Amino acid sequence: MTSLTTAIGIDIGGTGIKGGLVDLSTGALISDRVKLPTPSGGKPNDIVETTKTIVAQLAAEDPSAPVGVCFPAIVKRGITMSAANVSKKWIGLHAEELFETGLGRDIHFVNDADAAGYAESQFGAAKDKDGLIILTTLGTGIGSALIYDGVLIPNAELGHLEIDGADAESRASYAAKEREDLSWEQWAKRLQRYYETVEFLFSPDLFIIGGGVSKNYEEFMPLLKLRTPMVPAVYRNNAGILGAAALARPGAA
Repeated sequence: MTSLTTAIGIDIGGTGIKGGLVDLSTGALISDRVKLPTPSGGKPNDIVETTKTIVAQLAAEDPSAPVGVCFPAIVKRGITMSAANVSKKWIGLHAEELFETGLGRDIHFVNDADAAGYAESQFGAAKDKDGLIILTTLGTGIGSALIYDGVLIPNAELGHLEIDGADAESRASYAAKEREDLSWEQWAKRLQRYYETVEFLFSPDLFIIGGGVSKNYEEFMPLLKLRTPMVPAVYRNNAGILGAAALARPGAA
């Protein structure tokens, strides 16, 4: 295969960095998924070196494949404006430039939730759907991505909406459920308040629920009463890899 049909996706997280070679026509991984631990402390140069190791392994299968990297931060013009579960040294860093120098190649650099949302729009629950689609990832916090007619609108931080005087994710994330030992029903009441607020503000055409807890969607999604249709994400663990790879394709959103 050539780089016109394949790309390398790298997903950087607080505990692991994973990557794969992706068939861009189907969204299928056509390599083993490579995963290495995120270096302790999550410092920039250390993460770049680990990423370099993974990219080198995957590029051996297709040296001309473009590379996309997703990262747990607000990303504006290649600069990381925040840092979740990694070193605070990332804040204000010209991260895309740092990766390109370290890897010796151009990359596409994007927020991790945005990559997951784009993966769903290209290969998953939002494929071939028009209008405004909002993906949320329920995990340590609440990540979000906005897709309008297949176009990614980057850096939506809807987990940080203030609802009833609190940061939404502090009460409605999956971490909050575990921390407070909430039942599915108790948690669903908080999710209801969150999603009805987002629904009022944005009038989306579809909600997609991602994050690891989405595999248990039958426990909580039927308890939510919204006008907007809601479906679980197709991709969970590989969403960042697929979205980063898809965005690395020339001409992608």
